[in-house]
Amino acid sequence: MLPTLARRAQYGLQSEGARGVQPWRQRAEYETFQSKYGPKYKVQPHFHGINPVNGSRMIMAGMFGVAAGVGVLLFLDGVPRVQRDILQKVPIIGPYFVHEVPPEDNPF
Repeated sequence: MLPTLARRAQYGLQSEGARGVQPWRQRAEYETFQSKYGPKYKVQPHFHGINPVNGSRMIMAGMFGVAAGVGVLLFLDGVPRVQRDILQKVPIIGPYFVHEVPPEDNPF
């Protein structure tokens, strides 16, 4: 098989100049230009992508969510299905929602 130009230049991985196949020239290192009139960029402190501003907003939204959930449970605490499925399973206030009918009041 005859070597082609693409194979000789190692499929574009090397440049080909007057002296044959050569490695690419390395890029010169230099400092990036920063204008003294432009914005000063800094990396904000964060924990797993949550910075202090977003964290405080998430905590505030969570507190409103908990308050809304407690309000809904207080509004629906008279519904027997909510009492059986949710409120009786809460450790401290669960026995308050257990309603046993005394034997003398049971018609059966």
